[in-house]
Amino acid sequence: MLKNFIASESGAVTVDWVVLTAALVGLGLAVMGVVSTGVQNASNAIANELNTVSTNSGFLNDADGNAVGFNNNASTIADD
Repeated sequence: MLKNFIASESGAVTVDWVVLTAALVGLGLAVMGVVSTGVQNASNAIANELNTVSTNSGFLNDADGNAVGFNNNASTIADD
């Protein structure tokens, strides 16, 4: 019985898989550490850009820069 236990290699395969899995987890954490800084910087840049963009509520602007197009009472470019 002891000879069979010592000669068995099924435990060695388990140890190999545990070591391989631990290496992959470590590699994943290392990649996440490197990539997360770049992703955070890109996210901050996008947020800053979106915060500085202005929007226009009209389809067109007249010569004075006033939005026209939504309101029936607003002047149109053809009226000028």
